[in-house]
Amino acid sequence: MNHPLRCAKKKLASLSVLLASVLPVSVLLVACAGSPEDVSAPAPPTVGQTSAEMNTTCDAEAVQYAIGAPFDEANVPTLQSESGAKQVRVLRPNSAATMDYREDRLNILLESNDMIEALRCG
Repeated sequence: MNHPLRCAKKKLASLSVLLASVLPVSVLLVACAGSPEDVSAPAPPTVGQTSAEMNTTCDAEAVQYAIGAPFDEANVPTLQSESGAKQVRVLRPNSAATMDYREDRLNILLESNDMIEALRCG
């Protein structure tokens, strides 16, 4: 018959072997993980900034004239400037897009024939 102390010693020995094999692997995984990138919020407005400097929103109403026109990459800077957007995203039918809302981004939605279907901020 097995003595309870003998069983406990066997279990302790097998646990030690398990820890000895798992510990080095976990240390390597932690070392390879690296540090997260610096994710910082934009700087707050400074005293004396004009309202034009603080405005980071997009105005899609200003570029609605382009709906129905053929899309051309050369027109993107004009649409961006006229809308006041800091970013532009072109979305073709069935293209993947993130669902994040950015008030400073102009979305140019295209039809399958590359005609501009809609211009929206977000």
